[in-house]
Amino acid sequence: MDSEILFSEKQKFSQWWLWLILIAVNGLILFGIFKQVIGGQQFGDKPMSNLGLLLTEALILILTILCINFQLETRITKDGVYVRFFPFHFSFKYYGWNKISKSFTRQYNPITEYGGWGLRLEILGSGKAFNVSGDKGLQLEFIDKKKLLIGTHKVEELTETLNKIGQFKK
Repeated sequence: MDSEILFSEKQKFSQWWLWLILIAVNGLILFGIFKQVIGGQQFGDKPMSNLGLLLTEALILILTILCINFQLETRITKDGVYVRFFPFHFSFKYYGWNKISKSFTRQYNPITEYGGWGLRLEILGSGKAFNVSGDKGLQLEFIDKKKLLIGTHKVEELTETLNKIGQFKK
């Protein structure tokens, strides 16, 4: 990334229902561990082994830690678009303006167009998507006809930046 950053955004998963589910599942399994492993009483009608309970909680904690650390970063420079969806991408992916035929902001339906939020692969011709919440994004269409949508919460600022550098192309 040699040129000056003209637009920058960092996003994390902020859906309350996702955190509610993760907290509830962690709480339930921790209660089971407390009751069965520490208290010596079976947890449920068909109890899991103590090791099974501990391994289940370990996996759920790993999932929770992953969700806490998911982060979508977008940067726009005069030479192109840089995006990183941690922990899937450890370094920024670069998309040069010379490979992009269209770049514009738009509203989209995350469920029907991409099957939800996250790192979404091509579904029904919509292309790839990197999004964490909301329904607005930067739509990139490449010379080779592939598409990428990058979610944003700063749609006005992003549109202004694209216009400023002459890259708002619908």
